Parts: sequence; structure tokens; C-alpha cells
Amino acid sequence: MSGFLYALLPVIAIVTLGHVLSARNWIPTDSWRAIERLSYVVLFPALILRTLANAPFEEAPWGLAAGLIFAQFALGGIGWLARFLPNMPGPAVGSVIQSNVRWNTMIGLSIGSLLFGEEGLALVTIAAAVMIPTANILSVYALIAHADTPHGPKPNPFMALFKNPIVIACIGGLALAGASVTLPRLIDDSLRILGDAALALGLLSAGAGVDLSALKRAGSRTLTWSLVRLLGLPAFAVGFCLLLGVTGTPLVIALICAATPTATSSYILAKELGGDAALSANLIAVETVLAMVTIPILYLLLTL
Repeated sequence: MSGFLYALLPVIAIVTLGHVLSARNWIPTDSWRAIERLSYVVLFPALILRTLANAPFEEAPWGLAAGLIFAQFALGGIGWLARFLPNMPGPAVGSVIQSNVRWNTMIGLSIGSLLFGEEGLALVTIAAAVMIPTANILSVYALIAHADTPHGPKPNPFMALFKNPIVIACIGGLALAGASVTLPRLIDDSLRILGDAALALGLLSAGAGVDLSALKRAGSRTLTWSLVRLLGLPAFAVGFCLLLGVTGTPLVIALICAATPTATSSYILAKELGGDAALSANLIAVETVLAMVTIPILYLLLTL
């Protein structure tokens, strides 16, 4: 447990630093948007591409990938049931489903690499390669299907996926690994340097994107669905992985990926596609704070 806390504390510290830099306006809002864009378009794809290209897929636990996908569909289904609850308008249902299936990849990558080194980084990247497309498809469909007044033409989630730089990096990395292509040293070193920057800037951006004032607006609905997300997704992930024979480090990685809070980008997508943007902001803030408590507890329960 002490090793896990040593891995978690730097993540909390950097996320907190990002929030302080943003809250005090030491880095202006426009600059954060540029940092997020740089991470999204260049740094994070570089990390994904290099890690997948160098991953030993002949030993990859495909049960990990399948278990996480099944967990996303299961918790997305629970979010869909929210439509039958009182005081749950369509846009709120869409935002809940999105919260249930999205995860903060940067937090997962950071904890995984700090705990298990290159093996942990490779396993989280494998998780990202399947969870990110699944989350995008489920989120876009959920938000569009439950929106009262979707803005603009309805996007095609499948076309959007193939324009996503992260998904492109996943496809490229998988293709290189499948073809057993060894990256030239110059390219490999360049991607490694960019990837190192991705983790730091990603965590800082995650902290900057959390609106703590949303905690004051959060009511019982936000708290309830935050706990459903933070406890339900890891429970489903571990359960499905165990059924598929996943054990050891891959099982811990499945827990870590599923236990991270929802992605900070949830607010933007909810706003663009007619979801309940205020609820999404509340869910992001509450889950980010609560996850710093629930993640260690879940890890302790799994490793007892």
C-alpha cells in the first residue's frame, strides 16, 4: 500500500499545482487551451504510438482489454436506466452515461508507470487503445440520443473516431507492433521525449480544468452518480477481468484505469452535443476530489 501511495501522491501534487496555477491566473485560460491542444494533438499521441509500437503483444493480456470494454458497456447501461428516475431530463441522462464510461487517461498512465514502470505504462496504453474509442462512441450516441436541442448537425461518431489523433496513434502503434517494426533510434528517442512531456502537462491540465466552485453547486444527484461511477466501473472491470482469467499486475492496472475520475473533456462534449453541461462540470469536480480517496481504498481491497 505504501508503494501505491508514493505513486499517487505525486499525481495529486501535480494536479493540485495545475489547479493553483489556473485559479490564480498565473497561466491564463487561453494558454491552458493551447497546452491542452498541444497535449491532445502531439504529446499524448506520441506517448501512445511509441508505447504500443514497443509493447510485447505476444504476451499482452487481451482479457484486460475485453474486461474494460465490458465494464464500460455495463456502467453505460446503468446510466441509461437513469431515464426512468424522477427529475432526470434527457440531457442529464446523456451526461451521466458519458461520465460513467469516460476515464482520465493521464491519471491512469501516471499511476501505472510510477507503480510498475514500463510494464505498467504499456498495460495502461493497451487499456487506452480500447477504452478511448469505446468511450467516444458511447458518449456521442448517449448525448445525441438524449439531447433536447443538439447544436448543429449530428456528428458521426465513427467518422469522428478516425479523425481523433489519439485513435490514429493507437492504430499506428498497433500496426507497427503487429508488423514487428522496430522504430529507428532517432524517432524512438523523439517520441520518448514528447511522451515524457505528455504526462506532466496532462496532469497540470487536468488540475486546471477542475472547477472547484462546482462542488458548492453539487447536490445529491451529482454525489450519487459520482459514487456510482467511481465504485461501479472498477467493480465491473475487476469482475469481468477475473471471469476472463486476468490476474496479477494486469488486474491491478484494470482497477486503476477504471477507478480514475471521468475525463475533464466531458464538459466540452456535453456542451457541444446538447447534454447537461452544468451537471458534467459538477461530476468532473466531485469525482476528481473523491477519487483521491476511493482509488487507495479500492487498491487496498484488491491487494489484501
